[in-house]
Amino acid sequence: MLSGKRLALAKGLVVALFDRAYRERAEVALVCFGGATAQVRREPGAAHWWNDRWLAPIGGGGGTPLALGVRTGANVLLRAARHRPSQRRLLWLLTDGRSPETPSRPDAADQIVIVDFENEAVRLGRCVTLAESWQADYRTAASMTTA
Repeated sequence: MLSGKRLALAKGLVVALFDRAYRERAEVALVCFGGATAQVRREPGAAHWWNDRWLAPIGGGGGTPLALGVRTGANVLLRAARHRPSQRRLLWLLTDGRSPETPSRPDAADQIVIVDFENEAVRLGRCVTLAESWQADYRTAASMTTA
């Protein structure tokens, strides 16, 4: 997601989602994936802690280990489900879908929103396919900036 302004757009969307969660007194977590790794950057907790110190190092590019990222996020959701079973768990997946992997839907997610950042001339449409397979909400990154 390094090409163009997609990474900056994704970071802005993360900030907006954290802001919304803060207003709603919801808990948030953040899993970042790229290259060959997936990292939990923010364990589940109150949405009050965000700033440039943790936002700036978030990178993109180097391939999309989608299955690893989703699996890492699924583990975070499972731990949250065990800790607070009655809590509603949403998963927001921000990706350009430029990965041949088709991971399984995380069972512990009550709702999933896939935000598609693909904007290449030749679109693969993998985010749409994944959203249909997971019965997830599908949104384009452009629609999120105008909402």
